[in-house]
Amino acid sequence: MSEYQLEIKQIVDYPRCRIYRQFIDLLMKDTDIRTGGTSGLFYFTVLSCYANFRTSYKRIDGISYTIYPGEWLCRISELSEWFRTKFQHQALSILKDLQDRHLITYTLLGRGKLVKFKIKGWCKYNRVLDYNAPCQKDTGFFFLPVSIANELVGAGKCSEMDAMLDLWVNTIYNDTQVQGSELGPVVYMRNGTGSPLIGYAELAERWGVSKTTAGRYLCKMKELGYVSTLAFPGTHGTAIYLKKYLSTMFQISDVLIDKDEVAMALNIRVNIADDTSEDSVSEKESGVSKPHTEIILQKVSKILAAQGFPCFSCPQIQYKLLPLSDDCRKAVISTSNLMGVKEYRYSFVISCKNSTELFRFEIQLTSVLPKEG
Repeated sequence: MSEYQLEIKQIVDYPRCRIYRQFIDLLMKDTDIRTGGTSGLFYFTVLSCYANFRTSYKRIDGISYTIYPGEWLCRISELSEWFRTKFQHQALSILKDLQDRHLITYTLLGRGKLVKFKIKGWCKYNRVLDYNAPCQKDTGFFFLPVSIANELVGAGKCSEMDAMLDLWVNTIYNDTQVQGSELGPVVYMRNGTGSPLIGYAELAERWGVSKTTAGRYLCKMKELGYVSTLAFPGTHGTAIYLKKYLSTMFQISDVLIDKDEVAMALNIRVNIADDTSEDSVSEKESGVSKPHTEIILQKVSKILAAQGFPCFSCPQIQYKLLPLSDDCRKAVISTSNLMGVKEYRYSFVISCKNSTELFRFEIQLTSVLPKEG
């Protein structure tokens, strides 16, 4: 078996996560995602998305109530609907649990028909507006502390909804210190490695569920169009990219994620099966066999096309993979006979049929030699 590794040649503290209220509203309406976990992440996030940014007044049943920043007032029936509980006392039980964890405080008003709650530490993570205005919570965003989200996730068993929110809170986009984040919004659990790869066993332990259940959660999120999972062989793990993230968070078009491109960004080998025919063997030490060259060119051109380079859909385009000159190769080739690894760099030239050169890239190949015996 011959292996070629394509390489393209940076941990950051994220104290809070920006979450749009419209996204939480979308999750609340998506009845295909189950709630009911004991972690409380979903319930706390729902309360946070309704919390007020400024002092305002709300009139219910002929009585005017003052609502300060970080607070909200609603009917218990509304709260039960948000939490998807069958009975109102179940919704109040969830509030009591969050209050016992010192995350919120709440008071019953209107002879037990209304509830007024306050998010503790709200002003620390969210900007408080000085002016007063009528209550309106249909748009906008809020910040959720990552530390509190992690605390909630580790406090009990996560439901499908809790797991979805955990992935959302831990998503990183275009951060030079997180591998693969420049390709799209990727889930990174801030483990200090800079690598987003994670295994089902780690997710199972994090969510307080079995490995099979963690896998089922991801499969369901994938089917519902919330995530894209890229599994790599061996002990590498899985890279999880979020769909709808860029359009929701930044109002820009979502991107297509290519597995080979992610493998290159994460320095994971792309395995190419051997071809035993005579014309597949290169006579030069720095050469690449013809079938392997064609596969490499296809993979690289597909990646470049996904990145928005023009001309790659044109039938007039031509590709060439050229070894560097002898002087250059001496400078860039590193050979380790003990490890059975050889590294080469090549020029990747893209041109038209009229011989006009359009682009020139440099790629690195790592050849893993078969072990003797």
